[in-house]
Amino acid sequence: MSDSTDMFGDDPTDNDPPWDTGEEDRASAAELEAAGQSSMFGDPAPTPAPVPVTPPAPPPAAAAAAPTPVPAAAQPYRVLARKYRPQTFSALIGQDAMVQTLANAIRRGRLAHAFMMTGVRGVGKTSTARLIAKALNCIGPDGQGGPTITPCNVCEPCRAISEGRHIDVIEMDAASHTGVDDVREIIDAVRYASVSARYKIYIIDEVHMLSKNAFNALLKTLEEPPEHVKFLFATTEVNKVPVTVLSRCQRFDLRRIPAEKLAAHFAEVSKSEGVEVEPEALGMIARAAEGSARDGLSILDQAIAHGAGSVTADQVRDMLGLADRGRIRRLLQLILSGDATAALTELDETHELGIDPTQLLRGLMEALHGATRVKAGAVGDALQSAEERATSEEMAQQLSWGALHRLWQMLLKGLQDVAIAPDPREAAEMALLRLIHAADLPDPAALVTKLSGEGTVTSPSAAPSSKSNGTSATLPADFPSLVKRLEQAGKHGLAVQLHDQVGLVRYAPPELVLKPTRPLGGDWPRTLGSELKSITGTNWQVSLSDEAGEPSLFDQEKIAEERVRADVLADPNVRAVMDVFPDAQLETFEGTKGH
Repeated sequence: MSDSTDMFGDDPTDNDPPWDTGEEDRASAAELEAAGQSSMFGDPAPTPAPVPVTPPAPPPAAAAAAPTPVPAAAQPYRVLARKYRPQTFSALIGQDAMVQTLANAIRRGRLAHAFMMTGVRGVGKTSTARLIAKALNCIGPDGQGGPTITPCNVCEPCRAISEGRHIDVIEMDAASHTGVDDVREIIDAVRYASVSARYKIYIIDEVHMLSKNAFNALLKTLEEPPEHVKFLFATTEVNKVPVTVLSRCQRFDLRRIPAEKLAAHFAEVSKSEGVEVEPEALGMIARAAEGSARDGLSILDQAIAHGAGSVTADQVRDMLGLADRGRIRRLLQLILSGDATAALTELDETHELGIDPTQLLRGLMEALHGATRVKAGAVGDALQSAEERATSEEMAQQLSWGALHRLWQMLLKGLQDVAIAPDPREAAEMALLRLIHAADLPDPAALVTKLSGEGTVTSPSAAPSSKSNGTSATLPADFPSLVKRLEQAGKHGLAVQLHDQVGLVRYAPPELVLKPTRPLGGDWPRTLGSELKSITGTNWQVSLSDEAGEPSLFDQEKIAEERVRADVLADPNVRAVMDVFPDAQLETFEGTKGH
């Protein structure tokens, strides 16, 4: 290797970079200035001012046209169910017990590490999970606050959680993340502390969709999670969640929201939206929601679009395909009166109006249920009109308990037939005809009475419904007659027990108070009352008491027999015979059982 070169064969005197090929490739300062760049820094030369050019005059039509302004981007519409999602616990309707429990837990620092929210759709499970996340991570407007049941919705954690962008609040849909790999990601991530929040919170919606292996993989972490981690689960089918998971969670069963509260909530939403909605329409929407706020808001959203500014009851009825309540009451009266022709004509009219047969039968069941509640003395529906309550009271007085139960069962069977029949309209017609003919059938209790020869068969629709006048005519007059009625109906076991093992304390049909002479079991009064109801058609109130009562019927017969035996033996003729035959014994005597 030569001394003039280094170990790599390069000339040591050549300090130029290898990509520099020589002076002949370098631009001179004059060339750079000619190209419009500075010779030192290469900045572009100043651009000469352009020469103004006068544009040609536009055509007369173009000159007269005004420029069209570009509209600003409109805010995208949000459905009511999202727009009015609760942002505070006070706005969460119908879940007061859960809110009180959470408030006490936060106030006393007794926060569980895992919560399970369950309930039907639309009652606020996911909303509650987000509210808990805000309550635990809220820092207050001044940034110094702690966990609170009233999150401020002003601080950065509250706003980030409401907008779904908080890095420490992770929401996962278990329906699309069902496997062990998805749970393994959670297990690996819980070891790390939260980035900016007080707690790292995992919200898993529809948790029952996780696979069995995924649940098993989560068990250990769920039982002993780090102190900075909270799990919030939501599900509509809690029965599918393994009991090993449920035992590690604090469970809250969110209730269905009452129809009255839903109607009041929808009224407030309508007022905020500047839409006038009739109270009757709000009641229809609340009943159709079936306790779900989200379902009701979706229906209200559709009704507002359908009504174009105002919502009436007729519009909601047409939109939902519901039958007019007046039509329902009229049809039910035709059924009870047995007018088949008029009832079928009414059914044809409802078909022409586009009313679903299923909705028609459900309306009949609702009216019948209202009459049953009135007859039982229960509190009526607050959303019912005065006319509806009057009709329910009239039907309650007109129909007996047996007729109400029989009609309900037949309507329920008709509803099932309509659901599976090839032609729902035909199935509805046949169901109504069965109801009409059943309205004239006698009550089973009256049939038993007729077969026993104690009365005549009467139609249930003609029988009075009061306990003092209607049912007492078919009830046994005294306790021995009641035992005899049980014997005739084939209830020999109960008849023997009433005859031999109880003493009568009070008999005031349909009230029966007995004193047992030997143990009968805790369910015996309920069994006896059920059998008496099936025989007499009346609800009996059977109870056991320690009060002093009469001897059992068996003991009364023994006492009467002994009394007669004593009278017979005291007879002079019998005494004379006994004196002649000292070993003779009195075996039988007329009018008593032999022994």
